[in-house]
Amino acid sequence: MAQTRKRRRTKHRGNAAGMVESRGRTGRPPAAGEKRGSVKEDAAARRRNRMEQPPTWRSAFNRAVIATVFFAALVVLLFGRPIGEAVLLAAFMLLLYVPLTYYTDLWLHRRWVRKHRPGTA
Repeated sequence: MAQTRKRRRTKHRGNAAGMVESRGRTGRPPAAGEKRGSVKEDAAARRRNRMEQPPTWRSAFNRAVIATVFFAALVVLLFGRPIGEAVLLAAFMLLLYVPLTYYTDLWLHRRWVRKHRPGTA
């Protein structure tokens, strides 16, 4: 006998967590424009976009705050200094870290631009 019901075109399978995942399109292979890049290519593109942007004082301040927190923790834990003294020392170090971080980032940015875009900077 012929089959009377129309069969599903795509299957849905549940995974171990009970989520139903569709298999996606199973017809023709995707064209070159429809394909996503590989993970390495995506990471390289994000890195390139980040390096093309010049550094900002805000990004330098954020990095300096992170470094200052680690510095203060090390002063308290390794050197056994009181917390108040560590906070004062950390505040002073923050004043040093912010311009140091900004100008280091600026130097790295200019170096990257020289290397990847000849004729500029």
